[in-house]
Parts: sequence; C-alpha cells; structure tokens
Amino acid sequence: MAQYLMAIDAGTGSVRAVIFDTSGNQLSVSQREWDHKEDPRYPGSMDFNWIKNWELAICCVKEVLAKSGINPADIAGIATTSMREGIVLYDETGCEIWACANVDARAAAEVIQLKKLAMHLEEEVYEPSGQTFALGALPRILWVKNHLPEVYAKTKTITMFNDWLIAKLTGLMTSEPSNGCTTGIFDLKGRVWLPEIAAKCGLRDDIFPPVFESGTIAGKVSAECASVTGLAEGTPVVTGGGDAQLGCVGVGLVEANQGAVFGGSFWQYEFNTDEVIQDPNCRVRINCHAVPGLWQYEAIAFFPGLVMRWYRDAFCQAEKIQGEENGVDPYVIMNEEAAKIPAGCHGMLCTFSDVMNFINWKHAAPSFMNFALNADKFNKYTFYRALMENAALVTKGNMDMVYQITGKRPDQIVFANGASKSPLWCQILSDVLGIPVKVPKVKEATALGAAITAGIGVGIYKDLPEAAKSLVQWDSEYVPNMENHKTYSELYAVWRQVYYNSLELTNLDLTAPMWAAPGL
Repeated sequence: MAQYLMAIDAGTGSVRAVIFDTSGNQLSVSQREWDHKEDPRYPGSMDFNWIKNWELAICCVKEVLAKSGINPADIAGIATTSMREGIVLYDETGCEIWACANVDARAAAEVIQLKKLAMHLEEEVYEPSGQTFALGALPRILWVKNHLPEVYAKTKTITMFNDWLIAKLTGLMTSEPSNGCTTGIFDLKGRVWLPEIAAKCGLRDDIFPPVFESGTIAGKVSAECASVTGLAEGTPVVTGGGDAQLGCVGVGLVEANQGAVFGGSFWQYEFNTDEVIQDPNCRVRINCHAVPGLWQYEAIAFFPGLVMRWYRDAFCQAEKIQGEENGVDPYVIMNEEAAKIPAGCHGMLCTFSDVMNFINWKHAAPSFMNFALNADKFNKYTFYRALMENAALVTKGNMDMVYQITGKRPDQIVFANGASKSPLWCQILSDVLGIPVKVPKVKEATALGAAITAGIGVGIYKDLPEAAKSLVQWDSEYVPNMENHKTYSELYAVWRQVYYNSLELTNLDLTAPMWAAPGL
C-alpha cells in the first residue's frame, strides 16, 4: 500500500523535493538552488528559466527517491507549492513562452499607465481581489503586451509556479485560489478568476485555467514525466498552494482568528479570517487561504533576515571567525551578547521596514537614531538588538492595522522559519506583542503543508484542519515579560513618529528609500 507523500516546493531561491510519512515525519529532502537573471535590456526584470529550472526539479525528485530508498510506487500522492506572484505564460500547445519570478519589478511604467486609465482603478481592483499593483500580475501582463506583442498574441494560458509544476507532472493546466489570488485578477469571496478585472485594464480575459481548491486531485503523473523523474506513472498529483498559505497549514494555522509570523528574508504576518472585510484605505493584502472557507490578512515587513545577514557580514567578522573555530553559528554568539542589552536599547531606534501600506508602499532610508557616544551602552550588540526590536515593532504595527480593520487579533502567535531559531528574537517578539509566542518543531512547514494537501487528495486525511492539528508538534513557547512590554509600547509610539518623519525625507528626495513599489 502506498504510504508516503511527496511535496515539490518551487521557492524564490531554490527548488526542493521532500518526502514525508503519513505521520508528518520528514524522511528525505533534496534541494537545488536557482536564481532568476535580470535581462540587461529591462532593469528590474527577473526572468524565470523554465527549461533549466525544470531540469533542477527533476534532479531533486530523482535524488530524493534515491536517498530515501523508497519505491516510487509507494508514493501515495504528490502536491506542489511555490513562491507567489511569479507567472508563466503558455501557447496553445501548452509550451511555455514567457515567465517571470515573484520579485520581477520591470513594470514600473505599466503601473503608471494603469493608474492613468482611471482615477481610482487600483482601488477598484483592490475591492474584489484584495490586491494592488505593487505585487500583482496585471502590470506584468501589460508589460508583455507593450514590449512583446507577439508573445502576448500567442498566449493561451497563464499559471502560477505551483500550477506550472503540476503542468510538468501531468500535462494539465490548472490553478488554485491561494496562489492565483495574488495576481489581482481573482474574486476573493468567490475563489474564482475575475476576468472582468483584466478586461477593465485592457488585457486578455480568456487565458485563465480551471480552478481547483487545494487538496483536489488535479491529474496523474504522465508517462513522459515518469520517464525523466523516476516517479511512478499514474501517481496522483494533488493541487497544492502558495508557500505562505501552505506554511500556515504546516504550522496548524487552519482556523479563523489564528495568527502567525513567518520570519525569513521578509516577515509575513498572517491572520486567518472567515469573513472578508476590505480595508477602505487598501493598506493590507488579503489572500485566499489554502483552507476552503478561510482567507488571510497578510502584512509584510521588508528584509529583516537580509538586514541581519548584512549586519553580520559588515560588522561581526570576529563572531564569524569565533563561530568557525568553535563550530557555532555566529548568530548564537551575537544573540548571547545582545541579550545583555536592556529592552528598548537605551532608547535607540532604527528605521528599516515600515508598517505595510499596500497601495503606497515605500520604506524610508535605513538609519539608526538616538544613540550616544557611550561605548558601554551603545556598542555593536546594541545596534544588532535594535534591528531585532525593529522587526518586532513593525509586526506590532501590522497586527494593530489588521485589528483596526477586523476588530480581531490573535491571543497567541505562531513564529516559524529562520528567525524563530533565535530564542532572543522569540522573546522580543512576545514582549513587544504582549502575547505568547509558540515555535513549531517542523523546519519545512511549507513542504509539510503541501504533503498534507497531498494526503487530503488521496484520502489519507479527512480534511486540512483536522490533519494539520494532528500532525503539528511544538518546540517551545515564550510568554511576555510585561515590564518589557510596557517599555516597548512606549517606544513604539515614538518609533511611529520618527518613521513618519524619516519617510517624509524620502518623499522629498532627500534620502533614498530602502524599497519602493513599482511606479512610486
């Protein structure tokens, strides 16, 4: 009897194949890094090389089967997940003809073009879809129309990357709500494509494949795919979903009013809801969850993980050498020293990411402020801790914003991904938010979420909520220090004012933004 589940995850920086048993234990993983080249003719572009990247995916599948020693016929089902926003265009034969990755930013002029079409077009797009032009597919498709009209004319179908993997496995064109909704061409409440939006933007309205909810069998592994991957022909392929949504499934975030923070290069605050209430100011993104009947408010902090890596590499060479000598992660050494700094860093502030403002998304120039020339109080570990606190303060701002819209906030938060490995950062997050923080054991939450959807599709589990709750295990829990919480609450009010004024300097072109959405 088939007894294993496979997840294939097309992330931003790599593709992976992961095998789980039906108890949720990760048995084997294979990974290949990939990158997305900029076309020098188009600044900001990030092309997706579908030929090379499918070869890398094949390598992962073959390797994970070999490493695990599992008979391919014992794989009960396969599900796919991916970075969101990336799109693939196909011709009428089902061959890829254009694709870009999620971070593609070539369409700045098209954002301006769309905004000129009608005064409040972006707000009209946001109302049914929960998306603005900042990350969605509309400006990118318009870019193809403007710059590659022959490709645009040949386009028969559009899919997201997890759908692209399904197409490679089965030969079938499909889509699903959790990833498709990030295009901005999707009806949130109906969980179906909304071609009227594309038509309103002067774009094709006949290129959208059928929608299947996550956990639905989309097809079976084809003979062609089996011959190149080593998978068993006929293995069921199940609709997966977007990486953030399946990550939520993988940490048990499957009911309304639950919240999680995924701390990686970006920090994503996800809050589940069973009722879509739009933000009249279009500040926050709203997506379909992979769980039918649920949606998610998603508020993003920019670059906490990347900022930490920059700080380590620029200022902590001694810790890197010490770590190499002792076999210790340099972040462990940095965390131990930063833990000696009092909450609030003696009043020092830094401005990196701002609270999300989806329709006018711009971050001030990075800066540190309000420190004194006192080496005992303000050393490199004070600055390091200030960066950790900044990420937590942004998360508080994002959580408060969702509360303003919904009147609801979680009574505890799940903290997952790389940042959750730091006990200090977990405690700072709990202290800033004033609620308990729970850290799951699973290190491949998104892949586990995909495997769970595969298990749903082939009938191993009853439904996503029940399966997720039974399979998720917890590593640790942090409770807030309310004295520190008081310190951070006072600091937060000051930080918002400081950030507002820093952003004004950027708006006056006196400083450069850390990041700004295309067209701003």
